[in-house]
Amino acid sequence: MRFDNVAIASICHIEAPHVIHSSDLVKKLGATMDRLGIRRDVFEKVAGIHSRRVFDRNTPPSDAAAQAGELAIVDAGIERSQIGILINTSVCRDFLEPSTAAIVHGKLGLGEDCINFDVGNACLAFLNGMDIAARMIERGDVQYALIVDGENSRQVCDDTVERLSRDDTTEEQFRTQMASMTLGSGGVAMVMGHIRDLPDGHRYLGSVARAATQFSKLCYGNIDRMYTDTKMLLIEGLKLATKTYAVARTMFGWTTEEIDEFVVHQVSRVHTEELVRMLGIDPRKVLTIFAEYGNIGPASVPFTLSKLNQLGRLTKGKRVALFGIGSGLNCALAEVLW
Repeated sequence: MRFDNVAIASICHIEAPHVIHSSDLVKKLGATMDRLGIRRDVFEKVAGIHSRRVFDRNTPPSDAAAQAGELAIVDAGIERSQIGILINTSVCRDFLEPSTAAIVHGKLGLGEDCINFDVGNACLAFLNGMDIAARMIERGDVQYALIVDGENSRQVCDDTVERLSRDDTTEEQFRTQMASMTLGSGGVAMVMGHIRDLPDGHRYLGSVARAATQFSKLCYGNIDRMYTDTKMLLIEGLKLATKTYAVARTMFGWTTEEIDEFVVHQVSRVHTEELVRMLGIDPRKVLTIFAEYGNIGPASVPFTLSKLNQLGRLTKGKRVALFGIGSGLNCALAEVLW
């Protein structure tokens, strides 16, 4: 899907206040790792994750989403009464019902005519939310859209560490649940609108998506644990990413060299480096955040985009590729002209 009239007005993120170092986890899990013959440096040397950030355990995801949303509204310089739709895209939710979007909507004091709902699609949901909003903006259904995400991985990390430190933990249990301990936390929000209202906005040119749902059981989880077939997820995820990238190159007329920044969903060092290698991307065009923040789920791509903007790497006219992939498996690529 291509868009002619959609622009990004603002992108903002917030960082969780507490840092959990991989060495902290190894101190708690060392006896289990030694008994099972698992390297003590598996998080840092293999996954490349030195730390992850978390909120307090009882911090609801809506808090992070609303804080980021407030920043994005102010940065966009719009009135909240102009926001016609709020889409929450987080994996973490305050409750099964009501929607977390409804809670964020209330915390931000948005209008009664502002549609609000959750979109869930694992780590791809934020990009899906952008597409839904862009379609409505393109048609003139809404003036502005607010897409938010709030993740708090504290519970799943704590519970997994407690569970895997038991004396009866098996090697299979450790390896299939290890990814739970690479998850990070944070909040991010984006305001999108019509180009006529945003002459200095950043053009959202469109996206492509592909699915390989025969592999939906390679990574699945709930509130206190996640199970991952790490090897097969890497193999099949890279296959799908390569296929989706080929479609995006055709639709947008890309050559890899013409893209100035690649904003990719970051699971670990292995996943990121393999993706960059397979697609022939210059590593200098990929800002990596996994070492410090871990895997922040659907917040990963917009969080990295916001970091790039904060660092001053997104100057006017730069072509930016957004690259998302999520459990399912689903993959999407989008282009932004900054």
